[in-house]
Amino acid sequence: GSNTAPSMAVVAKNRRATLERVEKFISDVYFTDVNLRGRLYPHKAPVTSLHHHCTPDRITYEDAISREFKPTQVGHSFGNTWSTHWFKVELDIPEDWEGSEVRFIWDSGSEAMVWQDGDPKQGLTGGSACTRTDFILTKKLDKTQPHHMTLYMEMAANGLFGAGQGTMISAPDPNRTFQLARAELAVFDRGVYDLLMDFEVIYDMAKHLPEENQRSYQALYTANQMVNVCNVGDKSTYKRAREIARKFLSQRNGDSQHVIHAMGHCHIDSAWLWPYAETIRKCGRSWASAVRLMEDYPEFTFTCSQAQQLAWVKQHYPSLYQKIQARVTEGRFIPVGGTWVEMDGNIPSGESFVRQFLFGQKFFKKEFGAYCKEFWLPDTFGYSAQLPQIMAGAGIHRFLTQKLSWNLVNKFPHHTFRWVGLDGTEVLSHFPPGDSYHLEGRVEDLLKTAKNNKEKGRVNNSVLLYGYGDGGGGPTEDMLERLKRLTDVDGLPRVVMSSPDKFFGKVEKEESSNLCSWVGELYLELHQGTFTTQAQIKKGNRQCEFLFHNIELLATLAWAVTRGNDSNSYEYPSASLSHLWKLFLLNQFHDVLPGSCIKAVVDDALQYYQEIQTSGNKLLQEATKKLLCAKSSSSVAGVMNTLSWDREELVEIPAGLASDMVIDSSVAQQVLDDGTVLAYASCPSMGYAALAAPEAEVWPVSVSVDEHQGSVVLENGYISASIDYMGRVTSLILLDTDREAITPGCLGNQFVLFDDVPLYWDAWDVMDYHLETRKPLTDVSQQVHIAESGPLRAAVQVQINISEKSYIQQTISLDTGSMELRFNTQVEWQENRKFLKVEFPLHVRTTEATYETAFGHLRRPTHQNT
Repeated sequence: GSNTAPSMAVVAKNRRATLERVEKFISDVYFTDVNLRGRLYPHKAPVTSLHHHCTPDRITYEDAISREFKPTQVGHSFGNTWSTHWFKVELDIPEDWEGSEVRFIWDSGSEAMVWQDGDPKQGLTGGSACTRTDFILTKKLDKTQPHHMTLYMEMAANGLFGAGQGTMISAPDPNRTFQLARAELAVFDRGVYDLLMDFEVIYDMAKHLPEENQRSYQALYTANQMVNVCNVGDKSTYKRAREIARKFLSQRNGDSQHVIHAMGHCHIDSAWLWPYAETIRKCGRSWASAVRLMEDYPEFTFTCSQAQQLAWVKQHYPSLYQKIQARVTEGRFIPVGGTWVEMDGNIPSGESFVRQFLFGQKFFKKEFGAYCKEFWLPDTFGYSAQLPQIMAGAGIHRFLTQKLSWNLVNKFPHHTFRWVGLDGTEVLSHFPPGDSYHLEGRVEDLLKTAKNNKEKGRVNNSVLLYGYGDGGGGPTEDMLERLKRLTDVDGLPRVVMSSPDKFFGKVEKEESSNLCSWVGELYLELHQGTFTTQAQIKKGNRQCEFLFHNIELLATLAWAVTRGNDSNSYEYPSASLSHLWKLFLLNQFHDVLPGSCIKAVVDDALQYYQEIQTSGNKLLQEATKKLLCAKSSSSVAGVMNTLSWDREELVEIPAGLASDMVIDSSVAQQVLDDGTVLAYASCPSMGYAALAAPEAEVWPVSVSVDEHQGSVVLENGYISASIDYMGRVTSLILLDTDREAITPGCLGNQFVLFDDVPLYWDAWDVMDYHLETRKPLTDVSQQVHIAESGPLRAAVQVQINISEKSYIQQTISLDTGSMELRFNTQVEWQENRKFLKVEFPLHVRTTEATYETAFGHLRRPTHQNT
């Protein structure tokens, strides 16, 4: 035996057991009666009273507080999905809590907004991994502060990610209810919280640093020693534990360490698993939370994109918007992106892309005094090769996204690089190497960012975006506390609270000469189904693009020809067009135009397209009328060509209109069965011409039945098309050269059905294995028959069954003087997870095909090397 005094035993440590010992000491699940986490809220008290008002509508605060409220209590459930529940909460803070930090805790299992004295104070989220349930009433209660207060809670009957039935991306469950699990007052022990955050980051270093790294073991032993000295019942021991933590966390990095530029972020989909109207409230909840955090964390910076969302907040939350403008002036609330919404990057036309930047940049300049310097599009499904040139035109030479990290097959080779567009324009591009735009500022996030960085040795700076996202939420107190502790800790990358301008500026100044280049489109190897999902939205988008072009052309001409004529002048409809453009640009958001949204959003989008077309056609008629009255007094029927090339083609005059028109008998005409009149028209580019006799003789189109082949032949002197009884094109010949366009032995206009069952993202993805399920459609319910037999148009019709419920009706036509065989196809579609395609196997040998893109074209291979 020894005569020395007994001391703490030195125990050989088992890594897993020691890790779990620390984990259980700060767990919110295990041993909370004796661990540190259980001491975070030492005192609680119920609310004094709770009253409730339910409404199916999203109403204003002023409207809500004038309504009738009835008593309710914690534990009750509230619904149904998308309804709104207002609560009047009376609070009385116990006097013996003076000197303490006091919080109001609310968990309705859903999203909610705290209103105090008519002001939207903070968003709260319950019932998900992205939880925020605390609202600070006072950092330190004293006698001079009110102990009685009234809060109003605006509870939305939906979660952060909507209300999917079964899975997140299932259709919403219309009958979801949300239980009010907690509504109470609590003392918040800041000393316990600070120590918990110390424990968490050191524990995470022990867990996530590699075992061969001695720093991992140093973290493990440090955390273990903190548990040894911390007696949770004796607050005087916390100081010793924090001192051990401080000593460990103050060990610094070397100069070469990777620098992470941390920026608060809150990606809010303008619509997705929730409608546009709920997004307005998501913006209010999320940004109120961000602005409130800025009061306590002076180093906190927050990036915010999408002019449309800021416009919504300006309209619906004016007091919050004023706070945002003040923080923008400080440089802490940072508008980014330069576009009206974070739009789809493939489907919009070039002009639509231009208008996204035009309306976005004008808004940012007017509201915040500066144009955005960076294009911000973290979550869109691929990026057109034309975007760099359009960005540059908007004064933007920097780009940030991370979506290409979702590639299914080939990992994109860069995180910081020069992106070179179609015309050679270069923009500095960055993909945050954490491969996410909603990280949480954890040790694991920092390590992943540094490890993933594909520019090691070239670029030693990268961006980390932290804050709950997609459904909003944004940064939390915990995230900021973690990052505060991790600014410069040996074994981890260095962290600076930064801004896009600081990050890009540093790369431009110090590292731009090292950068590689990527030429052409940024193609996402996933979500290719979004090119076809919800065809009505695609159709509405394109129709409105044409409509805007026509209105703006004719309105400009009408303004130009009547200028200076006071009695007959025309005012260009700027305000009306701006309103319609903004509605239209909103629908180009990257979950709406792609079709990857719930039905309620599709309904909203189609309604917006209808509004644009109704109002737009009125503007078009007004401009046309003014233009024609100014240029001609005759009532002769005529045509207008809004395209930039001369055209000779048939125009269709509806029966009702044709009967009111004077059409000269010399004009080549044909009357269809429904009374529609076809007339042969010739018109110069962007011009007008009266319907008149054609300058050269019109070659009539013919239709004949080839009994021997069992097919119908359409011919117009330029092309000859043979069509079998199922509507399939057996031959398409260019008569001038006798060249056959259809591959011998194959059939054009062959409808085929594929299975469409992806791995997960149902509305987004079509997987390559669907090509192995090809089924040609061969069930004809109406064989090909002649519908029109010339002289200006010949046409045949056919009807093909897809299934017992679904079918295809098709008219195949050939016009005089045309090089096009046209297919007008209507589908009655009642299928589930099937993909309908049509095949035209062309008799052309090429390794590349040319595809249109915004303001240009690009080539892609037609083959795979397998």
